[in-house]
Amino acid sequence: MLAAPAFIGIVIVYVPYALSGWHSGPATSGGGFARWVGVAMVVLALPVLGDFLLRFVREGHGTPLPLAPPRRLVTRGVFRYVRNPGYLAAIAALVGQALFFGSTPILIYATAMSLAFHLFVVRVEEPALHRTFGAAYDTYRREVPRWLPGRRRRTEPSE
Repeated sequence: MLAAPAFIGIVIVYVPYALSGWHSGPATSGGGFARWVGVAMVVLALPVLGDFLLRFVREGHGTPLPLAPPRRLVTRGVFRYVRNPGYLAAIAALVGQALFFGSTPILIYATAMSLAFHLFVVRVEEPALHRTFGAAYDTYRREVPRWLPGRRRRTEPSE
């Protein structure tokens, strides 16, 4: 269980610190407003990350890491709204730091991580989840969007 928080700490805390020293750069075009939006993004990402990690352990009986994947499909909590809440929260935290610190390098890093997360999900995670959970995952995939939270799609048969 410690490997997942360590990974998150490296991606969300250490790398942005290494890129910016957590020193504020020049204010973005939004000035103080952009900094407040950045703070809000980081603060709102934290409970999502917490829920994401706890559900993998408690409901999934595993971790988010491929070395110890969940044995049960996790579909409750933040997973009801989007299939990849941990990745979304990580990107929100990174973009929030970029806005708060006025850091172009962190924003570039957030963009690169978004692409890396997407490729990993599409090429590795989703095929593995399909192999592991079969029809249950296929149903979940049809009902819950991959990236953008929104209205759940229902797959109930029409009468």
